[in-house]
Amino acid sequence: MRDLFFVGYIVALLFIAFKRPFLFTLIYAYVDIVAPQRLSYFMLNSVPLSLILFALALFGYMFADNKQDSRFSVRQAMMILLLAYCGYTTVQAEVPDAALEKWDWVWKALVFAIFLPLTLRTRLRLEALALFMVLCAGTLIITGGIKTLLSGGGYGVLVLLVDNNSGLYEGSIISTVAICIIPLILWLAHHGTIFPPDWRVKLFAYALIFSALLIPIGTQARTGLVCIGVLAVLLLRFARYRLLYAGLAVAIGLMSIPFLPQSFTERMATIENYEADQSASTRLAVWRWTLDYVKQHPFGGGFDVYRINKLTYELSEVDVEQYEQWDIDPDDVEARLVEDEARAFHSSYFEMLGEQGYPGLILWLIIHVGGLWRMEILRRKYTKSDKQDEQWVAPLATALQHGHIIYLVGALFVGIAYQPFVYMLVALQIGLDTYMTRRSAEAKWQPIARRVTGTARPKMLAQTQRPPVN
Repeated sequence: MRDLFFVGYIVALLFIAFKRPFLFTLIYAYVDIVAPQRLSYFMLNSVPLSLILFALALFGYMFADNKQDSRFSVRQAMMILLLAYCGYTTVQAEVPDAALEKWDWVWKALVFAIFLPLTLRTRLRLEALALFMVLCAGTLIITGGIKTLLSGGGYGVLVLLVDNNSGLYEGSIISTVAICIIPLILWLAHHGTIFPPDWRVKLFAYALIFSALLIPIGTQARTGLVCIGVLAVLLLRFARYRLLYAGLAVAIGLMSIPFLPQSFTERMATIENYEADQSASTRLAVWRWTLDYVKQHPFGGGFDVYRINKLTYELSEVDVEQYEQWDIDPDDVEARLVEDEARAFHSSYFEMLGEQGYPGLILWLIIHVGGLWRMEILRRKYTKSDKQDEQWVAPLATALQHGHIIYLVGALFVGIAYQPFVYMLVALQIGLDTYMTRRSAEAKWQPIARRVTGTARPKMLAQTQRPPVN
């Protein structure tokens, strides 16, 4: 019955998309985020759904879309270089079989992110993609929020739509994504046009934000708590009454502690006492191993090179009673040697460094830091615009920038360097940037045509003096 429902839903979307080919792109985003193949027992698992939808999206763009306003950006070129470099390191990988398995989905995420901005040539399409991203992620977030309220969740215990520990279904990843889309939810609630902002839209948006804030509690992912702190600081950036806002945020945080599950507060306490936490100690050991590895292999070892690591580190053992009382005496701490191997990077930065070396890490940083820089330029340019049809630009640039900052902070502790959802966020940034660049160029040549009398002459000027936009 579940398979029939998902097949019927996707077929209905495809039927609509044949009339509006851009919808194929949105359906692919839905399949990439929600992954209905994992929810299906056999019907959707038996066909290459992602490949079929990407082919439909590509053919729809090539044969039925107006490509006159499509623009190619520097960051898309950087993603092409990163794609080519990842292909090279995959051929030279230290662990060939594991590298090929990871390459099988990484190249799809990069190719779609390169293609997607070409289709985002109107405000409606930009908003439609943002809405699909939020609602698709919301499918997992709402489920997780409800289960957290009912059961309290637990580390490795909270099951979303399906018992799966990959992609957005993994606790730390969904915690990071849930917090980083909150600025985008707020933008849709105040500036959306597909669902015009009214009390129903805003009520749903705030309920979704509440669910997103519950995800780090339900998954007990420490990364999610850090991301919430970053979000609070970023919201303070434009708050009118900053001291009042900060005071309310602190008060709400303190008041919520008694209602949090004990297992959550105990796990968050290990952030401070990382030397007594094996997970944190392992990460530090892996990061040291990565730095030593790239000294000998500056061009990286290919995907999943962490599988060859062998680690030895000290783990502090603390008396349980004194640990609970937050009164740890150095004399009560004993260290024991722990040996481990094939431990993952648990950091996107070290993931890129170990797998792709310094060239790959530099390309990756250019793609992401370049996005923050371009969004800041758009924000400053359009913040004081008095044009009614430009009031949405600066808030969207700010929302995309804040979401990206939260991702980059969360990526310090989670290996999500190639997460497809984040590359959709990057594509949305590029689409907004190229769209506003084109509009700005059009605003410069249109007044020239207006100054010429007649009808044929202005049209000629519009065709000959319109500068190309890169």
